[in-house]
This record gives sequence, structure tokens and C-alpha cells, in this order.
Amino acid sequence: MGTRETIGWNLRKLRVEQGLSQERLALEAGIDRSYVGRVERGEENVTIDTLEALSNVLQVPVGRLFAELGPDEDRPLPMRAGRKRKDSTSK
Repeated sequence: MGTRETIGWNLRKLRVEQGLSQERLALEAGIDRSYVGRVERGEENVTIDTLEALSNVLQVPVGRLFAELGPDEDRPLPMRAGRKRKDSTSK
């Protein structure tokens, strides 16, 4: 696995663990949502500034995005699609 794929895998894993959508992560990092998707798929050559913005939103050191993956590590599961349900008691 190449460096771009490793960064993408780690980014997605951290984002999903924190319950953030690509859209929310992108908004808080000040980047385009579709760009986040391309980074997660390993299609983008990300700048240091972008890595720093993403790690700040995720509240992790930039180095966590470069962590090597174990050979038996599973790909992060996708988040449930769609909007969160509103509480049925609130109006």
C-alpha cells in the first residue's frame, strides 16, 4: 500500500470513529467535500497544510495519518447514509 492510500485509510478510519461525515470534516477543515473523498480513496497528493487542517479537526497529531496498517486490519466500515433522525419528542 502506498503512502497516499495509507493516509486515506487512516483519515477515513479516524473520521468514522469520531462519527464525522465527509461533509462535516471538509466544512470544519475548510476544504471541499469531494476532495476529502478523493483523499480517502488515495487519489490526491495532499499538501502538508491540508493534512494539518484535517488532523486539527480530528484532534490527532499529523503523524497518525501516516501510521502503517497491520496486515490483518480491516477497512473501516462506512457510516450509515442519510441524515440523523430527529428526536420524535422534539418539534
